[in-house]
Amino acid sequence: MSLEMRMARQLPATPEEVFDAYTDAEKQKIWFSILDEQPGIVEIEVDLRVGGQQTAVWGPSPDMLFRETQTFLEIDRPHRLVTESTGVSPDGMTMTTRIEVSFEAADGGTLMTVVQSGFPAPEVRDFFAGEVWAGALARIEAYLVRAGREVDA
Repeated sequence: MSLEMRMARQLPATPEEVFDAYTDAEKQKIWFSILDEQPGIVEIEVDLRVGGQQTAVWGPSPDMLFRETQTFLEIDRPHRLVTESTGVSPDGMTMTTRIEVSFEAADGGTLMTVVQSGFPAPEVRDFFAGEVWAGALARIEAYLVRAGREVDA
């Protein structure tokens, strides 16, 4: 049985803007640490094409780095993105999951929905729902709000 997590967030931007914030390496480098009091290490490279990869390395210090490699399986900008993600934690644990993200125009913004499947245990799935994705979506929202204010200024 494959454990699945689903969550959604209404974001204050167009589907194109949200898709680009989620997939553009330079934008990711900004939102990845936007809510951090202490900036850490963030390195991201993106080859946004089917079969291409996104590689992200992040953490508070060189000896506490997380690594994630996502291979793009489906790209339908700005509607849908599907990847296979392999993550490695600082202690060497690895996990491979499938991530499906949709971007739907709704209520003057975008409803971003994430479905991640393949978790090895319920507590890992719950951690990703409560910490990883909740944090990522809050960071993306903060980035989009800031970018929207700069456009309005």
